[in-house]
Amino acid sequence: MKNRIIISINPEYVEKILSGAKKFEYRTKAAKKDIDKIIIYETTPIKMVVAEAEILDVLIMKPNDLWEHTKEYSGISKDFFDEYFKGRSIAYAYKIGKVTRYPEPIELSKYGIKSAPQSFIYLKS
Repeated sequence: MKNRIIISINPEYVEKILSGAKKFEYRTKAAKKDIDKIIIYETTPIKMVVAEAEILDVLIMKPNDLWEHTKEYSGISKDFFDEYFKGRSIAYAYKIGKVTRYPEPIELSKYGIKSAPQSFIYLKS
């Protein structure tokens, strides 16, 4: 059985994911379970779940290798990437497939969650 996680993403990056300009979501750690979807919680000022994205792959590489592999659809600057992974020997990226924007944003409480995830939260199927 596949799993879903909910992750917090800043509004500017949510828009880039929805537009297709950002096809990789970078993380300093990845889910240990095999996941097939991320549920996107848009941070301040929206503070609601706005979309879901199919995960095609989880990339695990040295930061420089990951940047070279993903930079065309990173949706972020090289400086931002370097700062985010500063001091880390391994970097992670979820390769995003089909993205579905929800017709109406959804409160976290509908998922039984009280506060925004710092990294991610597994959702019950």
